Amino acid sequence: MEYVILAVVIAVVAIGAITGLVVSGRRRKELDRPSQAPTITAPAPAKPAPTEPEAEVEPGAEVEPGAAVEPGAEQPAAQQPTAEEPTAEEVRAEEAEAAPAIEVPEPTAGRLVRLRSRLSRSQSTLGKGLLTLLSRDRLDEDTWEEIEETLLTADVGVAATQELVDNLRTRVKVLGTRTPDELRGLLREELVKLIGTDSDRTVRSVKHEDGPAVVLVVGVNGVGKTTTTGKLARVLVADGRKVVLGAADTFRAAAADQLQTWGERVGAHTVRGPEGGDPASVAFDAVKQGIADGVDTVLVDTAGRLHTKTGLMDELGKVKRVVEKHGPVDEVLLVLDATTGQNGLVQARVFAEVVDITGIVLTKLDGTAKGGIVISVQRELGVPVKLIGLGEGADDLAPFEPGAFVDALLG
Repeated sequence: MEYVILAVVIAVVAIGAITGLVVSGRRRKELDRPSQAPTITAPAPAKPAPTEPEAEVEPGAEVEPGAAVEPGAEQPAAQQPTAEEPTAEEVRAEEAEAAPAIEVPEPTAGRLVRLRSRLSRSQSTLGKGLLTLLSRDRLDEDTWEEIEETLLTADVGVAATQELVDNLRTRVKVLGTRTPDELRGLLREELVKLIGTDSDRTVRSVKHEDGPAVVLVVGVNGVGKTTTTGKLARVLVADGRKVVLGAADTFRAAAADQLQTWGERVGAHTVRGPEGGDPASVAFDAVKQGIADGVDTVLVDTAGRLHTKTGLMDELGKVKRVVEKHGPVDEVLLVLDATTGQNGLVQARVFAEVVDITGIVLTKLDGTAKGGIVISVQRELGVPVKLIGLGEGADDLAPFEPGAFVDALLG
């Protein structure tokens, strides 16, 4: 019996031990088992499906709608977007907007009178200086020598100075008493007589039956020749003329551009050629264009390099001869810088040997006290001063009027 009970106890103990081991093992396995929380993982990149190579599209080939075109391949013209064509009204509106506004030049009648104050300020040495000397109580030899020096300094010239002084001496003796008004009237009469009132100072610019009048503008570089040509176009347009400009100064950089700008401002067409091209050819084409357009006047701006180079002066003669194939040249205007004095007279002589000068244009006369060059250059060439430049303004070129000029000199 004791043996049976002992065996049962041992069996129970053994069963309990085995059961504990089993439970413990299960619990350990559960702790070692990884967490079952869901995790996010990136899917493996899918391999691109193999595609067949696309065929190239040749220019001009038709492509069906929806067909793929390889990048970089030229799109057929039929598939390219096209801009809408502008209407005729839109084109005219764009041209009108792009074109510079046409200016209305100042009338030339009485222009010199309107510019009188500007001229008188710079000429006070000549006019007012003479009046001061003549107003002295006693006119001795020293005073007359001062009068001569004043005239020579103003570039009146030796012969003209002597003539003026002799006439003044005689008239002062006859006059006896000399009030300021009497002296001013006396000096005015003698200066106007010396300048001359019987010359035709009109710029010949009236159209002929068979073509336009032709005006050549000549002179060395630096005297304002191209600018003067542009301003002369304004003078003629202001007087009712239709004008064509010829940019025959092909050797000076930007001369053609400068002249074209002047022309556009008054609605005048400019004929030009390649830089460094033949000036005579441009002049010829300008006159040809003037004939075709039926204009009144053709203004030709010629090359203006140093007058001392014989070949260049010959070139100027060639321009005149070529232009004359269309018809006669009506005017050859020589532009002179009034500030150059006697050097300007040297230039005048050389140009006169090459072409027949018909008129003088004096520029920069507002910035010098050498107004006497008006007298000396006329005597040197035997041709009249027709225009004078009195400033940088577009309408500061004025027809020359002897009486108004002298009045400005005397202040």
